[in-house]
Amino acid sequence: MTCYIAPLPRDQRHRLAPLLALYAAEMRDVLNGAASATPEAQAALLARHPAAEVLLAEDAAGTPLGFAILFDLPEVVFARHCGMLDDLFVRPEARGQGVARALIAAAVAMGTTRGWSHLRWIVPEGDVGAIALYERIASRADWRSYVVRIDPAASL
Repeated sequence: MTCYIAPLPRDQRHRLAPLLALYAAEMRDVLNGAASATPEAQAALLARHPAAEVLLAEDAAGTPLGFAILFDLPEVVFARHCGMLDDLFVRPEARGQGVARALIAAAVAMGTTRGWSHLRWIVPEGDVGAIALYERIASRADWRSYVVRIDPAASL
């Protein structure tokens, strides 16, 4: 499938609401019923967050197919920056057609331009489909992920 990927400006992030609703529903299943905010609240957060960057994948007709949410972070070990891919989602009917790969490739291209040392991300152990893709296109990191739950209502 041909998809077009471009940064989504803050004032357009409300367009993510339908995709965010699908993403939240899917993550509830993967994360054993964790509650989530409304898609409108999620899109509003992305619109006002000072550091969040969003890449949007669309088809030729302009239909949103998926998104990637990224952060440019300091990487003190290398005295450079790195990219953190916080969320990546492709609508179910567009999966298996290269959209996720294209979003990751766009994030890597962004990082190349910015001089990032690497792009990293975490994935829930229960997200089998995503893990299958990531195992094919990336190297598994030597890091463990830990979390301190501050708000029990937001637990994953």
